[in-house]
Amino acid sequence: MLDYIIIGLLAISIILLIILLVRGNSSLIEKLGRVETSTVKELSDFRNDLSRSITEDFDKLEDKVDKRLRYINDKVNERLDDNFSKTNKTFTNVLERLSKIDEAQKKIDNLSGDIISLQSILTDKKSRGIFGEVNLKHILSSVFGEKNDKIYRLQYTLPNTTIADAIIFAPEPLGMVAIDSKFPLENYRLMVDKSISPEGRAAYEKQFKMDVKKHIDAISSKYIIPGVTSNQAIMFLPAEAIFAEINAYHNDLVEYAYKRNVWITSPTTLISSMTTIEVLLKNMERDKYAKVVHDELNKLGLEFSRYKERWDKLSRSIETVNKDVENLNITSEKITKKFESISDVKLDDTKHLE
Repeated sequence: MLDYIIIGLLAISIILLIILLVRGNSSLIEKLGRVETSTVKELSDFRNDLSRSITEDFDKLEDKVDKRLRYINDKVNERLDDNFSKTNKTFTNVLERLSKIDEAQKKIDNLSGDIISLQSILTDKKSRGIFGEVNLKHILSSVFGEKNDKIYRLQYTLPNTTIADAIIFAPEPLGMVAIDSKFPLENYRLMVDKSISPEGRAAYEKQFKMDVKKHIDAISSKYIIPGVTSNQAIMFLPAEAIFAEINAYHNDLVEYAYKRNVWITSPTTLISSMTTIEVLLKNMERDKYAKVVHDELNKLGLEFSRYKERWDKLSRSIETVNKDVENLNITSEKITKKFESISDVKLDDTKHLE
C-alpha cells in the first residue's frame, strides 16, 4: 500500500515538474523572443549606422583618392610636358647636327673631288712645276708681303741667262740666294706603293734617288754663280711627304746636297728660313736707324754745348748789367737824398740878406 502511495507521489511530482518546465520554457521562449526582437533591432540599427559610417568613409576616401589622382595626373602631365620639351630640344639638336653632318659630308665629297682633281693635275710634270711655283710665291708673299722687290723677286733672270723661280736678297755675307722648285713625284709614288713587290719598289727607290740628285746637280750648276749669287742655293720641295722621306730614310741625299751647297726645304722649313731672313733684315734696318739716331744725338749734343757757352756769356753780361743797374740805383738814391736835404734847408730872415 505504501509503495503505491510512493509511486503516486512520484508520478504527481513528475507531472508537476513537467508543468513547471512547460511554463518555464514558455516564459523563456517569450524572453528569448523579446531578446531576439531587441537584438534584431539593434543589429538593424548597427547595420544602418555601420552602413552610414562606411558610406561616409567611402565618400571621404573617394574624395581623397580623387584629389590624389588629380595631383598625380598634374604631376604626370608636368613631367610629360617637361620630357616632351627636352625631347623636342634633343630632336632639334639632332636635326641641326644632322644638317651639319650633311654639310660636312658635302664638303668632304667636294674635297674628295678636289683631291682627285689635284691628283690628276699632279700627274703632269708641267702642272707640278706650276703648282710648286705657285706654292713658293704664296710662301714668300706671306712672309715678306706682296711684290716686295727689295727682298725677293720671282722668275728672276741671272747673268748666265738661267731663270730662277725666286731670288732672295739676303743680308751679307749671305747675299743673293736662288730658289728653284722641284717635284720628283712619279718614282716616289711607285717607291712607297705597298702593292708593288719589294724588288720593284727597290728599283723605283734607286730611280727616285737619281731624280733627286739630278735636280741637286742642276741647281748647283745653274743657280750658284761666284761673285753674283751666294755660294748656296735652295731646292724647294712642295710636298712635305717627299721632304720627310728624304730626311728620314735617305741621308745620303742630304749629304749629297750639302756637298753641292744646296739646301733641301719643304713648305714648313722654307717658311722658317724666310722668317729668319726677315728678322735679320729688320734687325739690320733697326741698327741702321739706331746709328742715324746716334749721329743726330751727337750733333744735338754739340749744338747744346754751343747753346750752353752762349748762355753763360749772356748770363755774365746780365750779371754785369745788373751790377751797373745796382750802382746806378745807389747813385740815384744819393742824388735824391741830396736834393731832399737842399729842399729842407731854411733860409734866415731877410735881414741877413740886406
